[in-house]
Amino acid sequence: MGSTRLVSRRRQDPGAKWARIAMAVLATIGVIDTGSITLKRWGFLGDLTCPMGADGCDKVLNSAWGSLADGIPLSLVGLVAYGVVVLMALVPLLPGLQENKSELSRRTWWGLFMVSTGMAVFSGVLLGLMVFKIQAFCFFCVLSAALSLILLVLSVVGGGWDDPGTLIFRGVLLALAVLLGGLIWASVVDPDRPESVETGAGIAPVVTQESSPASVALADHLTAGGAVMYSAYWCPHCHDQKEMFGKEASQQLQVVECAADGQNNQADLCRSKGLEGFPSWEINGEIDSGVKSLDSLADLSGYKGDRDF
Repeated sequence: MGSTRLVSRRRQDPGAKWARIAMAVLATIGVIDTGSITLKRWGFLGDLTCPMGADGCDKVLNSAWGSLADGIPLSLVGLVAYGVVVLMALVPLLPGLQENKSELSRRTWWGLFMVSTGMAVFSGVLLGLMVFKIQAFCFFCVLSAALSLILLVLSVVGGGWDDPGTLIFRGVLLALAVLLGGLIWASVVDPDRPESVETGAGIAPVVTQESSPASVALADHLTAGGAVMYSAYWCPHCHDQKEMFGKEASQQLQVVECAADGQNNQADLCRSKGLEGFPSWEINGEIDSGVKSLDSLADLSGYKGDRDF
């Protein structure tokens, strides 16, 4: 009788309560991490203090792989994923769910495993891009990857799985699908692909001028300092400004598309800035409109490097 009651009670609450709580705590840290990055990208937060230097974080987050279509920060996807983990981890622990607790616990453990598997694999793709393509270090990105991996381990260890074979089979299939999708996405948005040059409605003209080492260094300095160039794809002066930097350097700039019909536009952010024309530069919290010489931008941003532009 005692053994039967023990088995029945176990089936009412599959998995380990401590694992759920640990996953909720770690996912909350992930929400804070990705939420802070998202708010910064949207202009609601100032510069974030990035351990081991802000240059690498800015370079990674402002890269071609830092955003999805329509200017949506990739960190927003992470924020949603971590929020889902928090919800699935805590809901079965709420009082008043005794009648459906067994089925709810089973489904949420599967959900936690699948979401954390996808997060861990995709984070691995992003770390590969950070090391081999962007060649910069971002603490916030590494933290998110570590959290995703730990969440996956906890979902496996704490899930109380009756059929490990099914778990492994589904996990491998999901991991391969996410890996393949992540690699395809990374290739499509790679700015170094010859076929990545786009033309058409809502897309700015291609910059053709070659960059000097000094203009590349200035562009890196501006981006590291949080400088933003507000632009519109149809604006000839904006194109002139980019040509001053050259092709390579202009790709390093943090350029915000303000035209409502422009590709990956952030028109709402531009309107909130009260811009008087294009291009407009936001440097050290101050907005200045009009085309600027590279020497002027160097002075405004405190650039101390080579000025052989």
